[in-house]
Amino acid sequence: MINPVTELRTFLSASLLTPVPVRHEDPPRVQRRRRIVVAITFLLGSIALTTALRIEPGDSRFYAATIALAAIWGIGALVSGPLHLGSGRTRGGEHYARPIVQSLALAALMLAVFLIGALVIARIPLLRDPVDDLLDHARFGSLPVVLAITALNGIAEELYFRGALYTALPGTHAVAVTTVLYTATTIGAGVPLLVLAAVLIGLLTALQRRVTGGVLGPIITHVTWSAGMLLLLPPVLDLAR
Repeated sequence: MINPVTELRTFLSASLLTPVPVRHEDPPRVQRRRRIVVAITFLLGSIALTTALRIEPGDSRFYAATIALAAIWGIGALVSGPLHLGSGRTRGGEHYARPIVQSLALAALMLAVFLIGALVIARIPLLRDPVDDLLDHARFGSLPVVLAITALNGIAEELYFRGALYTALPGTHAVAVTTVLYTATTIGAGVPLLVLAAVLIGLLTALQRRVTGGVLGPIITHVTWSAGMLLLLPPVLDLAR
């Protein structure tokens, strides 16, 4: 008989704790260039993100600002040097494959945690109101467009934070530093729960990056989680009010 707790523990260990043996090292010249590019990109991206999130819902400038933000993260990541997709362990642990199903499962777990938390947050106006203001971009704008931009930004953020930035850092500190810097970019938006979300999703995807050695897993997890939050969080908040 399958023990769900044992299965979950095995899954989390394979997806977040035990790295695959394949690794890629930058030559010194590429590493120096990467560090310069990621520093400039971080400064520009942080400013662009704060600006975008402070635009009033319904303002068409929001679309241009968030597309520009994705361009900053994505172009900076690609210019910095080579990036890799990475591999994850199969269920048996003896072979490696692209971490697609594994990443979808992690995103589903994270989404469930956040939606359960939303049932509590919905009853606390101090926490709920800033989230409502953020979600108004989808309520008062075009949901398909906001969804597409959300996915685009998720991809670009992972290319930069768990791709270029992670690779530019010493391996022993990369998980912690990328999580802290990713979180720092959200502080200027003035939404406490957005900062908390950045801590959790930043840590999760950084651990994925350490395990898989690439950006594919973090991209799938981030985009799936972001799309799920955009589509499911508003009705959950409304239901729990």
